[in-house]
Amino acid sequence: MVKRLPHEEAVLASLRPTCKEREHVRDLAQQLLAAIERSGKAKGMVVGSVARDTWVRGDRDLDVFLLFDPGLSREQLETEGLTLARSIAASFTDRFHEKYAEHPYISASIDNEDVDLVPCYAVDSATKIQSAVDRTPFHTRYITEKINGLIDDVLLLKQFTKAGGIYGSDQMTEGFSGYLCELLVLQYGGFTQLLEAAAEWRPHMIIDLEKHGAKEFGEPLVVIDPVDPRRNVAAAVSLDRMVEFVELARGYLESPSDLFFTIPDEQMISAGELEALLEQRGTHLYAITFETPPYIEEVVVPQLKRSMVTIHEHLERNGFCVHHAHFAMQQEKCMLLFELMVSQLPLIRAHIGPPVWNRINAEKFRSKHITSALPGPYIVQGRYETEIPREYTKAKDLLVSPSLLQLSLGRHVRQSLENNWEVSEGRNCWSPEFTSFIAGFFSRCSPLVRIQQKK
Repeated sequence: MVKRLPHEEAVLASLRPTCKEREHVRDLAQQLLAAIERSGKAKGMVVGSVARDTWVRGDRDLDVFLLFDPGLSREQLETEGLTLARSIAASFTDRFHEKYAEHPYISASIDNEDVDLVPCYAVDSATKIQSAVDRTPFHTRYITEKINGLIDDVLLLKQFTKAGGIYGSDQMTEGFSGYLCELLVLQYGGFTQLLEAAAEWRPHMIIDLEKHGAKEFGEPLVVIDPVDPRRNVAAAVSLDRMVEFVELARGYLESPSDLFFTIPDEQMISAGELEALLEQRGTHLYAITFETPPYIEEVVVPQLKRSMVTIHEHLERNGFCVHHAHFAMQQEKCMLLFELMVSQLPLIRAHIGPPVWNRINAEKFRSKHITSALPGPYIVQGRYETEIPREYTKAKDLLVSPSLLQLSLGRHVRQSLENNWEVSEGRNCWSPEFTSFIAGFFSRCSPLVRIQQKK
């Protein structure tokens, strides 16, 4: 019997699914599997946390895979798989639609449950997968076979990472997936044992439950997939999310509290509060907003990140020092947010040329700038230097200029910007859609610091 702290028992009592939930989900799953079996076209299998009994109360997404003959071509799998998934969904509800990952699947709402019907190949080994989702049934079998006695530890870990803001392997979070949480608990034999080990983690930590890793990985955290020796389950985990987990582990071991399992309230800020905050900080805020490209988050988010970095560099090259930048993707709009140390610059700037001993280039530089009305060229530290007019003296003028479209932006972000973009300044950056994002932008702190501030 695992000895739990009193607050851990209370947390678990709120995390374990109720008997009514279990029965409802189990009954619906059996109905869906029976419908797939009756079709005679594929075998059905429930996968994910519901199948492994590691789901948290209220978070009961039901993933049902339709396993087809591996002899089908990819085109046949997509066509026949989508047709069957659509027909199964239609027999239960009219609330369903197609979604796209590596290939299309059906997402439905049935009896108030979110259900995904996903076609895949029924391969006999995870090393023979023909699409990424083919690996998932093997994950389910592996965890189901080994997780007995550790389910509560998985629930605690999931809630611990959710409360810390590091749960989710999506592009925006770059954190811990549910499967990764399960494997970490298996590796260390429990929640507390995992935290004790993680408190000493360093970048490039390698965990290999089956001792069968078949390649090297460069990510900060490497957890070799037990069913596929060439895959890192923790590939999505960024260095910051890994280190935040280390920090949280240390903090919890030093001072255990139910605050480590409490989801923080959504942060809010009004336009007036934003204006007062900027006045207090003495900085300058600019927001670029545009229509969200019509693609899934996994496609858009990396492009938003790339675009933010590129515009950040563009601002810096033109003399506008960026203190902080971030991005957000909402259903209708995206926002790139930049906090600058200055908003306006002098009319002139120094332009550094080649060393004088680089004779050909030095003479070209001198000849080009000798007729300028501004001082120069002159020599500083052996190089020619001169003063030239600054192209943009105001940050907003730079951000609204067509030069933005000449930058190395994400392709779909560029397409949205070509349609239109808006640049807002100061309190005008505020909008109801992005109030939580903007509030978080100005209240940065590590997960442990946030918890300690509440104590």
